[in-house]
Parts: sequence; structure tokens; C-alpha cells
Amino acid sequence: MQESLLKIAATINTYLSDYVLIFLLIGVGLFYSIKTRFIQIRCFGEGFKKTFADLSLNGKKSKHSMSSFQALSTAVAAQVGTGNIVGASGAILTGGPGAIFWMWVIAFFGMATIYAEATLAIETREIGKDGAIKGGPVYYIQKAFSGKFGKFLASFFAVAITLALGFMGCMVQSNSIGSTMNSAFGIPTWVMGIVLVVICGAIFLGGVKSLAAATEKIVPIMASVFILGTLVVLVARISLIPQTFGLIFKYAFTPQAIIGGSFGYALKTAVSQGAKRGLFSNEAGMGSTPHAHALADVKDPHEQGVVAMMGVFLDTFVVLTLNALVIISTLYTEGGILANGAEGVAITKATLSQTAFGTVFGASLGAKFVAICLLFFAFSTILSWNLFGKINANFLFGKKNEKLCTTIYTCIALIFIFLGTLASNDLVWELTDLFNNIMVIPNVLALFALSSVVLGIIKNAGKK
Repeated sequence: MQESLLKIAATINTYLSDYVLIFLLIGVGLFYSIKTRFIQIRCFGEGFKKTFADLSLNGKKSKHSMSSFQALSTAVAAQVGTGNIVGASGAILTGGPGAIFWMWVIAFFGMATIYAEATLAIETREIGKDGAIKGGPVYYIQKAFSGKFGKFLASFFAVAITLALGFMGCMVQSNSIGSTMNSAFGIPTWVMGIVLVVICGAIFLGGVKSLAAATEKIVPIMASVFILGTLVVLVARISLIPQTFGLIFKYAFTPQAIIGGSFGYALKTAVSQGAKRGLFSNEAGMGSTPHAHALADVKDPHEQGVVAMMGVFLDTFVVLTLNALVIISTLYTEGGILANGAEGVAITKATLSQTAFGTVFGASLGAKFVAICLLFFAFSTILSWNLFGKINANFLFGKKNEKLCTTIYTCIALIFIFLGTLASNDLVWELTDLFNNIMVIPNVLALFALSSVVLGIIKNAGKK
């Protein structure tokens, strides 16, 4: 049954990621880049300053909202996860080193896209009498399209994200944790499943307050440790860094030389892998991170918009790129085991990074380092994605049933987290990709429809 389901999901994903997804993601990113006069460049300094000027690992504690940095940490926790390690590895294995170039393209335009998502999330959020905040794509989708069509698109999105992130996506994260901890430390995957269920369950029950407290500490620490490790490897391979960048640009446009097949097929594979894994990594255009930004304790939507751009930058241009440079400089440069392509080499996307770090750290230490980093990356992503799914599950079933819905949703989510440690790696990824791809469609349609609102926010910000 798993094989049949895998084939069906893979076929649908092929059409979505190779055609629909590429045009939608690049299209909306290019559209907002031009319309905002490349806000990702103009306001990069402003975003950097607002993000790091008052950085704290022990910010405000509120039942319903987060500080701007806590909201960013929650968003980055969702972005910086399995996609940066296993996702990037899969893109390189399938599409060659050139897939990283296309990830950069997606991320550059995605910074403008996520600015729009975050500002719309603040602009359209609803604040109850008790201070509870509700915001996210379902609210700006209904603003973009009135009547039954808007409700249909919002409900369609809510169902897709609940399945994609709340259930299937958490399976991807726990699957990666289980497989890497098993290969590095010999811990049975089901044991890791039980540990994750216990820890996640405790934080889920704590609500927004517990989530914010966890992510604002985990994200900066985990990113710093991983970056330090990658820099050690890159210093050891410093003479090969120019060749590494050369391979990325070379195989971005002539990928057939490394992955085989015709030029057209190879180029399509490299681009689609970059788009698909780029989406899974930085999530710009997918409609996930606006849920976190909607909770930010800010009055000006523009302020959170420029902060949101830093999330994509840190995710792709820092963490993912450093991981990709380690992989390519150790395995794809002259003398590397993948210098002539991945065909015939017994290596998977789940073990690629471990193998790459192992060339410098030693096989055992390299595997353990990646496993520990992935544990924290994926764990923090589970926390954020659970929140995003819960928000949309509550939207679907209404305020009157919110407590019961939250309880049932949390129980189902914990079951999926455990099952993820036991499931087939390929099937889990294909199912997650399927629902991720579907989520993009209603979200991007709303982003196009509300462009005048976003441009109005930028104009007002310029007057202050």
C-alpha cells in the first residue's frame, strides 16, 4: 500500500513542482520585488537592525502574543529544520549542485513575498476582547475574496496546512530525527518517537507562552552551533571554496553533466528541485510563517514585514548555504565520492550531510554532530508547525468547539509524530510535498489580489 501511495503522490508532485509551483513562487516573488522596488534590498538594513538590535533569549511572556523577535524565532524555527539539512541534501542529490543556485533565486524573490505575507497577517488579524490574537492566511484570503469563494479558499487552505504541517510535516521532522539518531547513536527510532511525544506534548499544552519561550532560546543556540561546525569544515576545505561556488553556477545551467539525461530534462530537474526544496526550507509563499508574525506585538505591519525578511535570509542564505557548501566542497569537488554524480553511490539524502561532515570530523563524530543539530532543528520546527496547524484546525471548527478541537488535534498530532519515526522516508516526504504544494495556490492568489494593501502599507511607512 505504501508503494502505491508513494507513486500517486510522486506523480502529482511532479506536475505541481515542475510547472505550477515554479511559476507561482517565482511569479509572486518577482511581482512583489518589482512593485515594492526590491524591498528586500532597500529595507534589508532596517530589517537587520530591528531583528538584532534588542535580541534577547528571555523576552516577554504573554498568554496571547509574542515580541517581534519571538515571532521571528517561531517563524525561523519553522523554516530552519529538516529542509536545511535533509531537504537541501535531496535537492543536491537529485538536481546536482546547481539546485542550490535555484534555491537562492527562490529565496531572493521569496524575501519580498514573505514581506507581503507578514504585513497582511498583521493588517488582517483579529484581536478578541480577551486579547487573544487570530491571524494568518485564512484571514487575508477572506479579505481578498469575499463571499462563498473566499470562504472556500480559506477552508481549502486550512485543511491543506493542517494536514501538511500539523500532521504530515511533523512526520517528516520526526522521521529525520529518528533515522539520524539511529544511524549516529544506534537509538531505536521508536524510542525517539516516544521521547518526542512526551516533550512535544508538554510544550503543546503550554500554548503560545511556552512555545515562544522555547523557540526564542532554541533557535539562536542551534543556529550558532551548526554555523560554527560548518565553518570548521569550510576552513579545512578553504582551498576548494572557489571550485565549490564554480560547481554551483556551472551545474545551475548545465546540470546534465552531473545528473545525466538530456539538457532539457536535467535543467528542469535542477530548477524544480531548487523550487520544491526552497519552498520547504524558507516557506516563503507557502502561507505558514504568517501565523507566527500575526502574533507579534507590533502596531506597524511594515515593522514585522522587514523582520520577516530576515527569516528567509537566515534560513537560505546562511544556514542552508553553509550546509550546501560543506556537502559540495567535500563530496562533489575533485576526488569527492560524488564528483561524477550520485548514480551507483550508496548514499541517501538522510545521510549525505553526515557523510560530508564526516570527511573532516571523522565518520562517527560527523554523524553525531549532524544528528544532534538535526534533532534541535526538526524539534523546533515541530513546535512551530503544530501551532500553525492548530490555528487552522480551530478556524475550521469554530470558536465554540475550540477547546475540544485543540485537544483532539493535539492527540492526533502526537500520534503522527510517533508514526513518523516508523514510516518510509520517501513516502513521508512525498506526502508532505503534496500538501505543501497545494497550500501555495490559495495563498499566492490572495497575495496577488491584495497587492494594493501591501503597497499602501509601504507608502504609509515611508511617511513616518
